[in-house]
Amino acid sequence: MENNNSPKPNYQKQLEQVLGGLEGKKLRLLLHTCCAPCSSYCLEYLLQYFDITVFYYNPNITEEKEYRHRSAEQQRLIEALGKDIGMQAAFAEGAYEPQRFLEAVKGLEQCKEGGARCEQCFRLRLEAAADHAAKGHYDFYTTSLTISPLKNAGLLNEIGREMGEKHGVAFLPSDFKKRGGYQRSVELSEKYGLYRQDYCGCAFSKAEREAQKRRSAEIKEKKQ
Repeated sequence: MENNNSPKPNYQKQLEQVLGGLEGKKLRLLLHTCCAPCSSYCLEYLLQYFDITVFYYNPNITEEKEYRHRSAEQQRLIEALGKDIGMQAAFAEGAYEPQRFLEAVKGLEQCKEGGARCEQCFRLRLEAAADHAAKGHYDFYTTSLTISPLKNAGLLNEIGREMGEKHGVAFLPSDFKKRGGYQRSVELSEKYGLYRQDYCGCAFSKAEREAQKRRSAEIKEKKQ
């Protein structure tokens, strides 16, 4: 884990250093994605540097209907964006195994969003991505999760490196929200009419989000 007394790593700068060292070579990248909106800017940005396979692996999504909807949106975006920019990513989908997620976060059900439960969720998804990348002989793997202002990019990069070392594949550092990345993802989501969910995916994050909505509605009602 990062030393609190040391300077905070600049993962965007680290990413740019890697990209600058490619010397025109287009290597293979496995991009783990959680949903189409988060992957939109990542794909637009990285397709000029890599041959990309989008790896959709999200057992944290409790409801299968929601899971299938996000998967379909991801595939629709890949096709539409590919036509527009002339560079097409491939698509691979991991197994939908929500029970595995529940086992991974057992005992952490009451943790707040962004805490220890989310860390275990990140570990589950990034290890699956690292394993898939290693078996497919990819040059790098990374995740679109760092584009979210609500996600801990430092933690994601730490876990990404750890899982990469474990499985023998290089993790591409990132903080995709930087350099206007998050705002660009919002613009691309609007352009392609993408479904933008308002919770991460698990039943716990959904319950927390619904509670926030109720509190906001109650406050608004009292002000009227």
